[in-house]
Formats: sequence, structure tokens, C-alpha cells
Amino acid sequence: MQIIHSSRNWHGVQEFRYNNISSKLMIIIMLSKLFLLFENIALFSVIFLQLKPTIADSNNIIIRCIDEEREALLTFKQSLVDEHGVLSSWGREDDKRDCCKWRGVHCSNTTGHVKVLNLRTSDYDFARRKFLKGTISPALLKLYDLRHLDLSNNDFGGSPVPEFIGSLSKLRYLSLSCGGPLELPRKFRNHSRLEYLNLENSCLFSVGSLEWLSRLSSLRHLDPSYINLAKSSDWFQVVAKLHSLKSLVLCSCALPPVNPSFIWHFNLSTSIETLDLSDNNLPSSSVYPWLFNLSRNILYLNLGSNSLRGSIPEAFQHMVSLKSLHLCDSELEGGIPKFFGNMCSLQKLGLSQNKLSGQFSQIIQNLSCGCVVNSLEGLYLGWNNFTGPIPHLGGFSSLEALSLEVNRLNGTIGTSLSQLSKLEFLSLDGNSFTGVISETFFSNMSNLQMLFLADNSLALKLSHNWVPLFQLKWLSLASCKMGPHFPKWLQTQNQLVHLDISNVGITDIIPDWFWDLSSKLSYLNLSNNHIKGRLPDLSLRFDGTRIGGSENEYKSTLGLVRCLDLSSNKLDGAIPEEIMDLVGLIALNLSRNNLTGPITPKIGELTSLDFLDLSRNLFSGSIPSSLSQLSGLGVLDLSYNNLSGKIPLGTQLQSFNASVYAGNLELCGLPLANKCPNEESTPSPGTDDYSDALEDEDD
Repeated sequence: MQIIHSSRNWHGVQEFRYNNISSKLMIIIMLSKLFLLFENIALFSVIFLQLKPTIADSNNIIIRCIDEEREALLTFKQSLVDEHGVLSSWGREDDKRDCCKWRGVHCSNTTGHVKVLNLRTSDYDFARRKFLKGTISPALLKLYDLRHLDLSNNDFGGSPVPEFIGSLSKLRYLSLSCGGPLELPRKFRNHSRLEYLNLENSCLFSVGSLEWLSRLSSLRHLDPSYINLAKSSDWFQVVAKLHSLKSLVLCSCALPPVNPSFIWHFNLSTSIETLDLSDNNLPSSSVYPWLFNLSRNILYLNLGSNSLRGSIPEAFQHMVSLKSLHLCDSELEGGIPKFFGNMCSLQKLGLSQNKLSGQFSQIIQNLSCGCVVNSLEGLYLGWNNFTGPIPHLGGFSSLEALSLEVNRLNGTIGTSLSQLSKLEFLSLDGNSFTGVISETFFSNMSNLQMLFLADNSLALKLSHNWVPLFQLKWLSLASCKMGPHFPKWLQTQNQLVHLDISNVGITDIIPDWFWDLSSKLSYLNLSNNHIKGRLPDLSLRFDGTRIGGSENEYKSTLGLVRCLDLSSNKLDGAIPEEIMDLVGLIALNLSRNNLTGPITPKIGELTSLDFLDLSRNLFSGSIPSSLSQLSGLGVLDLSYNNLSGKIPLGTQLQSFNASVYAGNLELCGLPLANKCPNEESTPSPGTDDYSDALEDEDD
């Protein structure tokens, strides 16, 4: 027993020693692993500390921006022409060191890497030509974590998309719509991670097969609008392979019709929620057969400006999720189906510019019987053949836009519309409405922004001191009766962009306050009234100083005016030279007044001018030679004035018909038949004598 016991003890001791040694070995191994772990942590910390936000020594300001990426962005900036200070927040100064706070730049809160670069120019600034120019620098390659790149609405001189764009491997969002020619690099065509691609209005070179698009398997949004895809006969097969697609916009792409044999072999992704095929002249047979397979999820559908014929298909009623449907500008006939009344999600229904017909009251009755009466926000039925009066629309409590222009509607428009308190857009132009519109009509329309009542037999009787609840941006009252005094209530409307009060019977003078009406006004038409007096000295109403070589910045109404029509009034005196400082002016019509004096040589500064009509006034003196410098002038009329002397030589003024100079008995030279003194003959355009005359003029 003792021996056995001793044996057990010996084995126990051995086991203990073994376990003890094992434990020590395990500890040693664990310590070595911990050492390696700590070593890796230390190494990671060195790297991480370089990426984490650092602190500027001077003012303890947290700087998230990584030095290398800041320098890359500044190099990118150097490749751009920034005439309007778009990137003024970018710089090396102490108060600009954090590139994560620069305009258009967004960084990761964790690593400090630049993730978003958004330098898209707004449509408003683009229209005013306030965009970036230059080239796209490869310095962007150093933005290793860039996910979102938007350079749309800028001008890169028609250069192709740089090859390096395809190497931005983490890019998910790319928008390069810029109105200039583009050519996609080969590397980009395998960019399978890309989810959003917008090439709108980019004039892609050599667009044939779109097969490369099918390799962008993660695409959720695709928009190559305004790119000519007439040679891309495979467009339908390609987009049918993009199974993740939710938004497909192919507006104005000159799409070829879908081959009927392909329709049954390819189905577009049923996940598509937005589909825009507008302005492609597609026939019904290229759209309807496959379209209604998308009925489960489609939310926004635009098939406008195609060649859709016949009646509106009943199959649209199965698109139960549809929020917006536009079938405008086609050749649809018949009435509006009753099923629209039961489309409970429908918010916008656009059927303008078709051949639809029927009693408008019956259409409203059909829509009012279903749930759409509660959801409908926009009803666009203009330019059709609907007849009858407007019935009561008070039940459409959500209606924000009503477009009924150019139909055959009649009757009065009083109480039928006055209960639409959410209305922002109302267009009734070109019908046969009659009666008087008073302040009561507008009493509930505090949200109204656009009002079009032109070309009806309406009279506006509004009290002299009326102050509307709304602020209008667009107003067209042409041919309504609202004179003889200038409408004082307009003085309250300081957001106007478009104003047409032509032929409304005003016999008043233009009040001083009118010229300070709105700093945003771009279209002004006061023609065909009996407005008296002189045009004011506009120098008191704008600052004519030039900023950075750009066009003048103005304080008043006329700063942004593109179209100014004061024709057919009784204005007298000379044209104030200050009008010629409106360098953005595209159309100027001062015809049929009593304006006098010479045509100022400063007219040559209106370099954007396309339309100029100064006919039937009392202008005298010679035609200024600066007028021949307006190379973009498409319409000119100087007839029936008292102009004299030789028409300045230059290809522009000689290209017009002689009738634009008629009634100026003392004018001579081409294109008129009467020659000037000391001229032996009057050469015709295109002859050698004419070429010699031009050379002499240059000398």
C-alpha cells in the first residue's frame, strides 16, 4: 500500500512538475504574443495618430485635415479658373488650414480622410455663368478614401474625363454633367462599386454600344440625359442587366425604338422606382409592352414628349404606388379615364399638350369620386381641347398646381378656385374666361407664387391700397383689363422674376418705385399700353462697377433683366445710356414709341444681344459702328426712324434684309440699293468689290 501510495505520490509530483512547466511555457507564449500585440498597437498608434485630428499649435484649433490631402486639393484648385471666388475658403492661411471646413469638402470624423468633394454649381449660378473653369487635376488621386465626387455644372473646356478617375477605387457617387464633351476612360468602365452615375448633358464622344454599362453591377442611379444615344441600339438590353437599378433617367437621348424581339427576353429591374424616358420620340409599341411589368414599385414615371398615340391605357391603373405620372406632349386622344380617381398615391398628373377632350366638369367629377381627391398636388391639363366652365374644386385640399392654359374653357373663375389655400401655381392663359376678379378671389391664396391669366376677357378690379397675402415670382396678365393707372399693389411684390402686364390699358406714367421693384427680375413686358413719360436715369439705381471681370452687379430691378419690352407705348426723350450697361440683356424692344436722339455707341457693349427692335421712333444721326460688333444679333429692326449716313460695313449689318433699314430716307450703303456719295457703284454681297470694300474699312 505504501509502495502504491508512494507511486501515486511520485506520479502526482511528476504531474505537478509537468503542469507547472506547461503553465510556465504557456505564460511565456502568452507574454510573447502580448509583446507582439503591444508592438502592433504601438505601430498602429503611430499611423493612427497621423490620421486622427491634430491640434494647431497657435490657437489650439482642431485640424482634422490630413496634410497630404490638403496639398492635393490646393493643387487641384490651381488647375481651375475661379473667377467668382467659389473656392475662396480654400488656402494655406492659418484660418484656412482645416480643409475639412472648405466649401464642398467633407471628411470622415474618424480618420480625417476626405470622403466627399462636391463642387456642383447651382442651376441659378450656372445660368449667370458663375461656374468653375479649367481642367481636372490628377492630384485628386491622393484622396485615397474619396467616395463622392460631384463636379457638375462647370466648364472643363471640353476635355475628356481624365483616365485617373477610373482609379478612384472607392468611388460610389460620380456626377460630371457639365454641358461639354466627355469621353469615359477605360478603367472607369469596370468600376463595379459605383452606385450613382450622372453624365447629364455631357456630349459623350463615340457613343455606340453601351455594353460596358452592364459591368457597373452596383448602379442604383443612372442619368445620361441629353447625350445622343441614337447609335446605342442595345440600350434596353444593357439597362435590363442592371438589377440594382432604382432610378433610370434617359431624357432627350434620341433613343432608338426597342426591338420587339428583345422585349420578352429582357425585363427591366422591378426595383426601379423612377423612370424618365421623356423627349425621345418613342412610339407606344416601344414602351407599353414592357412598361407595365414595373407596376409594383414604380413611383415616378415620365414618358412626356414621345409619340404615344391613342387613348390612355387602362393598364396604368395597376401602378398602385405611382406618385407622379407625366404623359405630356404626345398625341393621346379621348378623355381622362375614371381609374385615376382611385389611384390613392398619385400626387402629380401631367397630361398637357395632347389631343385630349371632354367636359372639364365631368373630368373633375370622376377624379372627385375617389381617393385621389385627397392626394393630388399637381394637375397639368394645358394645351388640350377641354371645354366648359371650371366646377367647384374645393375638395382638392392638397392641390398646389393647376395648369389649364390654352383649352376651350369659359365662364367665370370666382368661387370655383378661391378655396384652394395651398395653391402655388395657377395657369389659365388662353381660354375664354370672362368676368371680374376682385381681392376676394385671392383671399385664401397666401401661398401663390405663379399666376398666369393672360389672353382672357378678364378685368381685375383691385383697390388702390390692396396688399396681397402672396409674394409672386411669375405674373402674366397680358390683355386683361387693369388700367388706366399703374397697379400700385405691384409695389409689394419684391420677388418677381417674370412680369408681363402688356396690353392691359395703362395710360399712366411709370412710377419711380417700379424700377426698384425686384432685384431678381429677368423678363419685363410693358408693351402695347399707353404709358407716357421718359425712361428714368438708371444710374441712380444700380452700381455699375465691374467685379473680377464679370458682368455688372446691380442693386435694382434691371440687374438681371434678360428681356426688356417697352414697345407700343408713348415714351419720349432719349434712351438713357445706362440701359446699355445691362450686359446680360438678350432682347430689347423699344419700338413704336416717340424716342428721340442718336443711338448711343455704347449699344455695342450689349454683347449678349440677340433681338433688337428700335423701329418706328424718332431716332436720328448715324448708325453707330459698334452695332456691327454684335456677332450674335439674330433679329434687328431700325426701320422708320430719321437715321442717316452710311450703314457701317461688317458682315453682321449687311447680312440683314434691306427692310430692317426701310423708312430712313437718308441712309445709304449695303444692303440698301441707294449708294452713298462718292461711291461709284453699290457692290452686292459676295462680289470681289464687296470684299475690297471690307478690306478698305479695316484699313
